[in-house]
Amino acid sequence: MLAGGVALYATNEFLTISLLPNTIKDIGGERFYAWVTTLYLVGSVIAAAAANAVLVRVGSRSAYLLGLLSFGLGTVLCALAPQMEVLLVGRTLQGMGGGLLAGLGWALINAVLPSWLWTRASGLVSAMWGVGTLVGPAAGGLFAQFGIWRWAFGLMAILTVAMGVAVSVVLPAGSTGHRGESVKFPVRSLLLLGGAALAVSVAQLPRNLIGAMGLLLVGGALLAVFLAVDRRSSSAVLPSSAFQPGREKWIYLTLGLLMATTKANLYIPLLGQRLAHLPPVMAGFLGAALSTGWTISEIASASVSKARVVIGLVISAPLVMSAGLAVVAFARMSHYNPTAVGAIWALALLVVGIGVGAGWPHLSAWAMSCVDDPAEGGTAAAAVNTVTLIGGAFGAGIAGLVVNTAMSAGQPAARWLFAIFAVLAAMGFVVAYRASRGAGALVGGAD
Repeated sequence: MLAGGVALYATNEFLTISLLPNTIKDIGGERFYAWVTTLYLVGSVIAAAAANAVLVRVGSRSAYLLGLLSFGLGTVLCALAPQMEVLLVGRTLQGMGGGLLAGLGWALINAVLPSWLWTRASGLVSAMWGVGTLVGPAAGGLFAQFGIWRWAFGLMAILTVAMGVAVSVVLPAGSTGHRGESVKFPVRSLLLLGGAALAVSVAQLPRNLIGAMGLLLVGGALLAVFLAVDRRSSSAVLPSSAFQPGREKWIYLTLGLLMATTKANLYIPLLGQRLAHLPPVMAGFLGAALSTGWTISEIASASVSKARVVIGLVISAPLVMSAGLAVVAFARMSHYNPTAVGAIWALALLVVGIGVGAGWPHLSAWAMSCVDDPAEGGTAAAAVNTVTLIGGAFGAGIAGLVVNTAMSAGQPAARWLFAIFAVLAAMGFVVAYRASRGAGALVGGAD
């Protein structure tokens, strides 16, 4: 159940990207191309931030069914959309439902599982992103190949109904795992987070450097205001320990940086075709290399329990990612044929995925374990997904800014993109080190 909600959300995200060219050819609306993803992301961020409040208010079964209802209605709208404006409404509903499902997955880990299973559960839930990145483009490409893109959304609607039936069987009515809590909806925080996500997502659109940088700065300013408001709010998105001296804020910052760094992967198919002259199929599957490494590494790392090994994995994760990104940045395309370029990039991106997967399940479990007040456990768990989405939004915005600027200036876009993100990943080493200080007491089976 925990994995299913995240799998629906992640698969749908990448499925839609693969279907968009056929969709636009059928119903038009090319000028809204980027908004299909932007509105999905904004809806996801807002709903994910409200996940714990919804869980406490209505219980786990009702919360899941609410998320599935929104996701299912949005999916049906997408399947039946006669024009792009209707599809955008459907995508917004999908994003809100999917963000709630993903956030609930994290909150329920804390609510219903013993703490010694948090690392493995975190690994399972996070691995669904890798599964979605593999299954989504493949399924979307298959439906697009036969020109039946509406049936792809129809299949997602059927899976949503099946998930709803499973929820009714697995989750008891009215249970939350957070007894005695009274949680209000963090309205101001949600509005600020939604505004920040919108600004950084739209920053990918302008070809003008000043306009794109301005939007990123606006997003950063809104995020800073959100932190100031959330710190003083009685209904907060982040746990209070994230604003106090200690490791919690560094854990969240590490998670956000790792996710932001992976967003260089968004431009792999485009750069692979245009710069490395790779066939579309090969360029498309290059993006799956990072997800494959992430999934395999995360499942393996979640079983590690020795304190020194765990801390070593977390601290080294940003450096491993940086090394892989640097290889992609400085591979000399002119010296290789397309097949060799594809092989080098695939191996390097596999390494990047291995890096992020090695540290992710332990950082997620630490985030749930570090709260000073056990009653804030649900907030801390749901915040993992919120921080992940915001980090991804900023990473995608920066990637779009770099690629658009480099291409308009006639510079090697791939080299600039992956070199800058290699530096960003390397900076994560300092943050991960701060997040790991004193972690030995939290790791089961410390040697």
